[in-house]
Amino acid sequence: MGSGTVLSSGDKTVPDPILSPDPLSTQRPKISSWRQFKAILRKDIVMELRTKEMITSMGLYALLVLIIYYVALSQAGTNFDVSRISAGLLLLAIVFTSMLGLNRSLVHEQDQGQLDALLLSPIDRPILFLGKAVTNFIFLAIVEVIITPLFYFIFMGNAHTSQMGPLWMVALALLLGSIGIAGVGTLLATMSVNTKGKDFVLAVIFIPLMFPLLLAVVTALNAVILGNPDATTVFWRFAGIAFGYDVITIAIAWALYEFILGV
Repeated sequence: MGSGTVLSSGDKTVPDPILSPDPLSTQRPKISSWRQFKAILRKDIVMELRTKEMITSMGLYALLVLIIYYVALSQAGTNFDVSRISAGLLLLAIVFTSMLGLNRSLVHEQDQGQLDALLLSPIDRPILFLGKAVTNFIFLAIVEVIITPLFYFIFMGNAHTSQMGPLWMVALALLLGSIGIAGVGTLLATMSVNTKGKDFVLAVIFIPLMFPLLLAVVTALNAVILGNPDATTVFWRFAGIAFGYDVITIAIAWALYEFILGV
């Protein structure tokens, strides 16, 4: 008798269902990482296009933050130059808005059982992280495109911005900040999704870990907005710090995501 088969009457060989490998399992091709990534990204985007829940809630929240800024600064007087703190105000609105989106991106799936289904599917865990992080980045970028012009027209229309640098520098600084927020935030949101008081837990661990990135982005934005004589040098120095932070933290999140999901 050969391995994996048994002989029956009539000299016919019948495969042993235990010892013989399943032909379908051995011949089924493995889904490529690119196809896995596209499937995750498409699922999240299609779901958002149907409900418009995350972008709407993030956009309204950001608008409320701008209204609070306006009320708080309404009595500052005409001599107050809001451009000196505009970078911090804008990034603060983006950070608070991003925490709302990061929580909803995973809580929504957990409540509907989709997160368990994803974990049971044959998807590589790092690819799952990449798909969720890119989705969060896209939604955050959409909100930034909406609120950044609003912020400029509301608060900086009469500010002293004659020496302001090119707008592509502002966009680059916000891009570096958004990449880090989406990457690190996705990992931290996954860690906190099963905890009590997940909103509070995410905020407690998110802000301290993001402090180096936030400081670098705010400094780079201030250099562009204020237009100091050495603005270009300062901008590229802190943009480089933000870029290095993004690379290091996203690489760590990529490596740890499978372990975090297994905890």
